[in-house]
Amino acid sequence: MAESMPDLYALLEVRPDASAEELKKAYRALARRYHPDANPDAPEAEARFKEISYAYEVLSDPERRARYDQFGTDQANPMGAGFDGAGFGDIFEAFFGAMGGRPGGGRRGPQPGPDAELRLEVSLLDAAFGAERDLEVTLATACADCGGSGAAEGTTPEPCGDCGGTGELRRVRQSLLGQMVTSSPCPRCGGYGELIATPCGTCRGDGRKVVSKTLTVEIPAGIDTGSTLRLAGRGPAGPRGGPAGNLYVHLMVAPDPRFVREGDDLHTEAHCSVAQAALGTMVEVETLDGAIAVAVQPGTQNGTVTRCKGEGVTHLRGRGRGDLFVHVVVDTPTELSERETELLRELAELRDEPLGVEPTTGGLFSRLRSAFS
Repeated sequence: MAESMPDLYALLEVRPDASAEELKKAYRALARRYHPDANPDAPEAEARFKEISYAYEVLSDPERRARYDQFGTDQANPMGAGFDGAGFGDIFEAFFGAMGGRPGGGRRGPQPGPDAELRLEVSLLDAAFGAERDLEVTLATACADCGGSGAAEGTTPEPCGDCGGTGELRRVRQSLLGQMVTSSPCPRCGGYGELIATPCGTCRGDGRKVVSKTLTVEIPAGIDTGSTLRLAGRGPAGPRGGPAGNLYVHLMVAPDPRFVREGDDLHTEAHCSVAQAALGTMVEVETLDGAIAVAVQPGTQNGTVTRCKGEGVTHLRGRGRGDLFVHVVVDTPTELSERETELLRELAELRDEPLGVEPTTGGLFSRLRSAFS
């Protein structure tokens, strides 16, 4: 390595193959140890602090570290050029925060209003195809008489003399590492940075008034229970002209007696008689768009499912719709006339199907003894 430049790895007390995290950890420890504010009576500490700061500045930059490893010097910024401490404070502040108590930030200004939330129940039809609903809400809105400023008509708020209109009070105290600055809301103006000498008689200086109003909410097609709409800037107004918060509408889809929903698919039942299931028929099935005819094929069994494509709920993020699944329910007659009974018996004889229930002899314990004897 060039004699004009010290070993940067040795300055940080790490190996040449140290990782970025090891470099950072070593620099933090050494910077705290040799920072001039922590060693006011040791001039050599300041020189040492500059050296380790420069070493970290070079080695933490992959390109500069590569040049240093190859040539033994940081050619783009050789040792000594700009080595007066400029920029070292920024490096240190990146890890430990400001040390010199530099002022930062501007005035606080009007604070935004809080967020609000409510629940809205919609029908399955509205959820499937989308709709617009009017909601009656009671929210804080900007006072119409003062325009939200909180000051009476003909007057304006004045800057707070305690905080100079910033809304904050800063306090500086000495520590081992130098000046530490803390800030807190100004107690006189409440952090607004302004004082109202003559408050508005309607809102009493708050700039807001609670009123009931109607909001139109657009419900997107395909939503389901648990979906939430975020209405930006349509929540409660902030005090003294502050921007309004957000309104969150939590949606619930009301049950529909005709359907069971699974995602974007719907399930429904279609009833038919034994004769219809055996011989085949057409049954009327309700859909979201109206009634349609669905074929029941000859020999259809109870529980058979027929799929009607595109008759379900609209996809929320994409084109098309889900499907409707029709579950066939074969209704067995429970009350038969003599003629109906006779016809069914004849059918059973033609198909060689045994009828009747075998009589059981004895009680439960008799049947159990027979089973294990």
